[in-house]
Amino acid sequence: MSEPEPYFRLLDAAREDGTRVLASASTAGPWFADAQHMGPPSALLIRALERRSGRPELRLARVTVEVLGPVPVGELVVRAEVARPGRTIELATAELAATDPSTGTLRPVARAHGWFHGTGDTTEVVTVPGTAMPSIPGPETGTARDIPDGWLRGYLTSVDWRWITGGLDHPGPGRAWGRLRGQVVEGEEPSPAQRLAAVADSTNGVASRLDLRRWLFVNTDLTLHLHRAPAGEWTGLDADSVIGPEGTGSAYSVLHDEHGPVGRAAQALTVRPR
Repeated sequence: MSEPEPYFRLLDAAREDGTRVLASASTAGPWFADAQHMGPPSALLIRALERRSGRPELRLARVTVEVLGPVPVGELVVRAEVARPGRTIELATAELAATDPSTGTLRPVARAHGWFHGTGDTTEVVTVPGTAMPSIPGPETGTARDIPDGWLRGYLTSVDWRWITGGLDHPGPGRAWGRLRGQVVEGEEPSPAQRLAAVADSTNGVASRLDLRRWLFVNTDLTLHLHRAPAGEWTGLDADSVIGPEGTGSAYSVLHDEHGPVGRAAQALTVRPR
């Protein structure tokens, strides 16, 4: 299989009022060919947060991505700023905007809020592995599976998936590993946090309890809590979801790299028939 296109290509240099980027077909989600899966935009927003608040003495502890509308497969503008500067605690925000076809003006389609915490030595009080967040078998034990009929390619084939349990066509909880096959931004090596966010937004897919061909269960946010910095290329999801009686649901996962658990992901879902 050939390497997918990078998710985004920079169209100009970084500026205070934002950087223009062009999204490739690799960002397209399984729902609609002209709308992105939120994995690539989440990775792009984390890149913006890291570049705005990327001091080595700070690390990303929590990020929430709010989905304000469909993110088109096309030209976008991304910008970031520090909302709350600090020596050991800092809040950075980032925004992704697209041109509204009805007005010709930019409108926000996604926002991210990232808390960066100061680093220090807490090795003597680390939680015993396996107590709070049990590990899962590594990606080498997983199985590659074909994308089911009815699921659009694009983002789904831009990730190397290895399934431990469950599957896109197996309703219920699932355990899977994902590794980006290409770049987030053309010409750049993605950071581990960017890689993790791009895969973590698939929590609701890995833990799908509904048939995508009959139901929409789209997330309106993604929140990541990280108790340590992720490492490497692989992200593991130990995921499940709950569907409520009034058109809402939630999906959640324990996040892993090849060294063990790194944090948790949560998503709010809007659920309706297709």
